[in-house]
Amino acid sequence: MTAHGLCRMAEVSGTEALWLLESAVQGRLVYVQREQPVLRPAVHVLTYGRLVVRTPAQAAALSARTSLTYQADEIEVAGGTGWTVTATGPAEVITDPDEAAHYRRTLPGWAHGPHDTLVRIHPQTVIGFRLARAEAVR
Repeated sequence: MTAHGLCRMAEVSGTEALWLLESAVQGRLVYVQREQPVLRPAVHVLTYGRLVVRTPAQAAALSARTSLTYQADEIEVAGGTGWTVTATGPAEVITDPDEAAHYRRTLPGWAHGPHDTLVRIHPQTVIGFRLARAEAVR
């Protein structure tokens, strides 16, 4: 008997997870607002061990947060391969005008809505997985 379409997930080291995260440009910022999970699309750059995220989220909703989660992945659905990384840590909204201007030039934003927030996350927990096709079971 052969099983087709099976995939496996293998955890990678924190260093490899950060390397994978650095190779991507898009992901999702995850936070809780009014006791509901909120996910916003985002772009990011990893610089000096910090994750700078630009997202169409309300700065007021993020400014009171002490910890945020960011998730990015690259998955080929047809092939069942790829990776996923989640980083969580203390965060702050970037308010310095010069620094904000730099990241607005560096990271593309969205035209939708009035919100354009830059957040710096200091990753304390980074978990990554590689996804691969499992060997056929006989």
